[in-house]
Amino acid sequence: MILGLRVPRPQARQTDPSHIEVRHNGDVFRVVVRRMSAARRFTLRVSAATGGVVLTLPARADLRTAADFAARHGGWIAARMARLPDEARLIPGAAVPVRGVERLITHRPEARGTAWTEEGPDGQALLVVAGAPEHAHRRVLDFLKREAKKDLEKAVAVHAEALGVRPVKITLRDTRSRWGSCSSAGRLNFSWRLIFAPPFVLDYLAAHEVSHLREMNHSPRFWRIVHRLCRRTDDAEAWLKRHGASLHRYR
Repeated sequence: MILGLRVPRPQARQTDPSHIEVRHNGDVFRVVVRRMSAARRFTLRVSAATGGVVLTLPARADLRTAADFAARHGGWIAARMARLPDEARLIPGAAVPVRGVERLITHRPEARGTAWTEEGPDGQALLVVAGAPEHAHRRVLDFLKREAKKDLEKAVAVHAEALGVRPVKITLRDTRSRWGSCSSAGRLNFSWRLIFAPPFVLDYLAAHEVSHLREMNHSPRFWRIVHRLCRRTDDAEAWLKRHGASLHRYR
């Protein structure tokens, strides 16, 4: 979600505050101020992943003019913020998707173990967490990360064998700007939140990053490798474009 305005060549550089406030119909929005040497216009961006608002301006543009641009678009900011998905907590009683299946987090304090999935007697999909209530959130989070790591390691192994390559290491992170990455040293990084998505989406991200072990670019050759490894590449890309931001609503 980005709004932009081209600006003329700027005046002298000034010291900026970390953020400004934009008011609209009684609401106050905190807008982060960011200068970029490559910027040629003012832009406003509302991140679907973090809910943050960022005002970007050229390196030597006038801050007051940029702030006025943001203030004039308070309605635009409010409308985009209203479209963001509500935050959801990983606590008993909440519903959370696991491999694309919506599961009700159910607390069983008397049960042994930590957390697991099962089907209830009425056929409802459950994510069961045992132990003291104060440990429920951590145990649910640990379970989701373990399952994500297990699924990603399995998918990476399959694609790496098919391609005849070997990653150096697989690491899970809580990244906001990308779902996966591959370093020049062969280290693969993935967002643990891929456990929320349907399996074909996670499989695609694994194939995508493994392909970078052959091609550290996004050339036609790279995409031919990805499509050969993962037949549902287009479906997964479309799913992420439509639903990816919602995976960040779980806190």
